[in-house]
Amino acid sequence: MSVGHTEVTTTAPVVSCGEEHEDCGIRDVLDRIGDKWSVLIVVELAQGVRRFRQLQRAVPGISQRMLTLTVRRLERDGLITRTVYPTVPPQVEYELTTMGHALTHLVKALADWSAEHRDAIARAREAWDAEHPGSGIR
Repeated sequence: MSVGHTEVTTTAPVVSCGEEHEDCGIRDVLDRIGDKWSVLIVVELAQGVRRFRQLQRAVPGISQRMLTLTVRRLERDGLITRTVYPTVPPQVEYELTTMGHALTHLVKALADWSAEHRDAIARAREAWDAEHPGSGIR
């Protein structure tokens, strides 16, 4: 992903999504991008327009059904567009919308954070697992 700005800065306080915030927008966003496949699809589409099979090949392990559901959900949320060309067989292309492109710098920031902290997280997990053998937590 070739996104230049990766720092997420804010002057507003972080507000929790408690009972008094039933309509908390972050929940809706996390429902979509917090699933196993959506971020991977967004990352792939950040590289450019892709056809269905190109997406399927680019995201190892995703089934045809799950890819179909994921792109439909992303389309419903306005993050991608689906263009069908009247050919035989029909050619379908997917691309990020302006709103989808706006999400890519946040995905990049998350990827950068995870790369920076990966070793520390692994060490913390090993230490916790050693203190809590047989916990079954993964």
